[in-house]
Amino acid sequence: MDKKKVVAPLVCHGHSRPVVDLFYSPITPDGFFLVSASKDSSPLLRNGETGDWIGTFVGHKGAVWSCCLDKHALRVATASADFSAKLWDALTGDVLHSFEHKHIVRACAFSEDTHLLLTGGMEKVLRIFDLNRPDAPPREIEKSPGSVRTLAWLHSDQTILGSCTDMGGVRLWDVRTGNIVRTLETKSSVTSAEVSQDGRYITTADGSTVKFWDANHFGLVKSYDMPCIVESASLEPKFGNKFIAGGEDMWVHLFDFHTGAEIGCNKGHHGPVHCVRFSPGGESYASGSEDGTIRIWQTSPVDQAEPESSAANGPSQGVKAVVNEVTQQMENALIVDDKTTFGETTTAAD
Repeated sequence: MDKKKVVAPLVCHGHSRPVVDLFYSPITPDGFFLVSASKDSSPLLRNGETGDWIGTFVGHKGAVWSCCLDKHALRVATASADFSAKLWDALTGDVLHSFEHKHIVRACAFSEDTHLLLTGGMEKVLRIFDLNRPDAPPREIEKSPGSVRTLAWLHSDQTILGSCTDMGGVRLWDVRTGNIVRTLETKSSVTSAEVSQDGRYITTADGSTVKFWDANHFGLVKSYDMPCIVESASLEPKFGNKFIAGGEDMWVHLFDFHTGAEIGCNKGHHGPVHCVRFSPGGESYASGSEDGTIRIWQTSPVDQAEPESSAANGPSQGVKAVVNEVTQQMENALIVDDKTTFGETTTAAD
């Protein structure tokens, strides 16, 4: 057995049924956030760094298949089996609007400028809602060849990419004309499609393959066979030198982007992994599973066992640094003899 240091993940409970989608916000002045969708009908919002629960969005009457945050982390959108997509206030948890559909909604995505919401599902229709006029009828693009599984915006909201549940390939729509302009061919149905943070790559998972496509010229850049059928994959956003994939074997695999070599394997889930996503800074990544839990893993284990203390709901590294700084300032100002008081408080949860 190799002697790599094993760092316990943050285990986030709260869902009562399988977790089927995860979405990180960009980094905001208040930090970054993680929203999760589950078959239990109640999306959850968490602190993206610590995994601490912030709130639950209550209102759907069926499984929630997709969720996303706008770039300011002020609003959440969800797509549900109750034939609706909902827009929520991320600060209060209130429903801002409910967009009714005629069948199950499987995917939703905010436009980059946050003014539009894109939805798709079993109706094989893409709908674009104007969030400045939520009561206005949406623009409909009725050319999806199958039931919509994933959706994303590209090229400053000029292009839409989407995949179907019942056929392979990723289709690209020109938003101006509403026409499909290109198809990225895959053998199996694409269950995950992610646009990289810098807009350079599209990461797809289909069957037991993870592919990386040039997001501007649409050529296939890399294609790697996985050790099992994978449902989701995500590219590290900061350096782009590694990626993660999760699927049927219940493990979260870490790979080298340039060679495809497996460089890490995280075990802990008790059911298939349905979704994986890197945090916006790349320092950690989250996985959601059939077992109803979310696990947040550190990308590079540090020498100190900080993540393990966090897993016990102790303070995060950032909080500890602040506490230590405040302690030092108080010691300097008050000439406190006992210099271990705050340190002991900080490490009590370790």
